[in-house]
Amino acid sequence: MSGKKTINTKQLVDKIEKMTKEKITKEKVVSLADYRNLKQKEVPKTILIVDDDETMRQALKRLFEGEGYRVRLAADGTQLSQVLEEGPIELIVLDIGLPWINGFELAKLLKENEELKKIPLVFISAKTSEFDVKRGFNVGADDYIKKPFDVDEVKNTVKTLLKLR
Repeated sequence: MSGKKTINTKQLVDKIEKMTKEKITKEKVVSLADYRNLKQKEVPKTILIVDDDETMRQALKRLFEGEGYRVRLAADGTQLSQVLEEGPIELIVLDIGLPWINGFELAKLLKENEELKKIPLVFISAKTSEFDVKRGFNVGADDYIKKPFDVDEVKNTVKTLLKLR
């Protein structure tokens, strides 16, 4: 028999486990089912995308739906007026190069309307000159994103504007 004495840690381990279990049982824990029910009750924000390019509309729709937003689509000012009648919108993504009424004119009309002027508006456009960007902000845009755009920039811009609203 050697001179080393073995330390019995079983008692210590048992006490630590017992104390840990007692503390855990006192903590308020949300069940996964409760969490899922709560998430389903949350009403997702609705984003309106106005762009005459079908591919761009669908790409932005997939992007925003992937982030948990509801999305409505319009190809031009005429469709926009129909979509606005479907219910509230929390944010508008607008292209500039639209037929008949361009995005600048449309933004100006939206910002002149009492019920719509507080809705955040983001231009996403291939018009990238300093003049166009300034004009976008002058007609009421909250942000101006140049095409081709960075997906993360679009996500972050929308998220931030919806939080500020």
